[in-house]
Order: sequence, then structure tokens, then C-alpha cells
Amino acid sequence: MSKILIADDENLIRRLVSDFLSKSGHTALEALDGEQALELFRRNPDIDLIILDIMMPKLDGWEVCREIRKSSDVPIIMLTARSQEFDELTGFEAGADDYVTKPFSPSVLVKRIEALIRRKSAPEEKSRVTGDGLVIKTDAHEVYLDGVQMELTLKEYNILIKLMSNIGRVYSREQLLDEIWGVDFLGDIRTVDSHVARLRTKLGEWGNLHIKTIYGIGYKIEVSR
Repeated sequence: MSKILIADDENLIRRLVSDFLSKSGHTALEALDGEQALELFRRNPDIDLIILDIMMPKLDGWEVCREIRKSSDVPIIMLTARSQEFDELTGFEAGADDYVTKPFSPSVLVKRIEALIRRKSAPEEKSRVTGDGLVIKTDAHEVYLDGVQMELTLKEYNILIKLMSNIGRVYSREQLLDEIWGVDFLGDIRTVDSHVARLRTKLGEWGNLHIKTIYGIGYKIEVSR
């Protein structure tokens, strides 16, 4: 079904995850350090998802994730024995899509892998993004809330469409700053917070209810439909 790269210096972890993936019909590639992970990724452009342990020899998971993000948006899950908020923040800043702490259930991990792959491969609606009464007409750059057109600045619109196009995904302030303001922007990262605050205010109750602050990390949007 899908080709998945597992990079972990613990042989038992690699084999356990690989066996569960194989039983679910997936193909697993194994790397025992960061350098081998990058080599396998470059030799297999059809990889559907990557699992990266953080503490690996030669290159750690964060370094590998950043390097992959220079050329690919393949889904990446960070896998580590650590559980500190700092590690999660670093993982999301590096471009990770999900974060799993050891010990973990292999069957649950497989379900999370398959959910990420489905989300990535699902066809995108190019002209309309909707959720709980909010409608974004992307071709016209127009936003409607319960049928009323909202007046947003370009930056506010770009933040909203980024979060709405990836429901439930947490974007760090650094990611939003780089993707919306550009990597050459020299201003304060708190400009992201001020723009999100104004966006919430303009969207009123909808904004307060659906735009979630993930403290120490960034923002996400949650909707029921």
C-alpha cells in the first residue's frame, strides 16, 4: 500500500514497527542512523511517510527532518523517549507533522501513520474551504462567516487559509512566520500573535471557539465539520 521509512538506532523498535506495518500491507524501509535515513530518502522518492527517532547517531532526527523539508513535504512523525514540551516544539519547528513518545502502541502508531497518509493524499478542494459556518472562496480570496463577508488583511487571510487547510495540525509561530512573512523577515516573532489576535477579534465567537492556542508551540484550528 504505502512505502514508509523507519529511522531508529534501536533494532527492536525498528523491527517491531516494521512488522506491524508489513502486517497492515505496507512496505517498510529501515535506517539505523540519520545519515542512512537521508540516503534512503534520496534513493526512494516514492516514500509516503517517514518515522524519525530524535536521538540517533551521526545526524539526529531534528537535523534529518530539517534537511528533508528543504525539498519535500512528505509526512514526518518524530519518535522519541523524551516527553518534554521543548522537544515537541523543536520537532514542529523542524517541520514534523506528528510527535509520538516512547513507549507507544505499535497498532495505534500504524493508525496514526495511515491517517497522515490519507490526509496527505486526499484531493484538495481548490476553490472552497469550509468549516462550522465559515467559507473561504480561495479563487476570489473571500471569507464568509454565516453568509456575511469578512474584511481581512492579506496576512490575516493567509493565516486563516493555512490553518483551515490543515484542520487540527499545529503550526508553530516560526512556521507561520516563515511561510507567510517569508524567511527573510526580520521583525519580531510576536507579530504572528498580534495578527492571530486580530483575526480572532474579527471572527468574533467563531474565532474564539475554533482558533486554538497551543501554549509554547503555536496555533491550530478545530472544527466539527
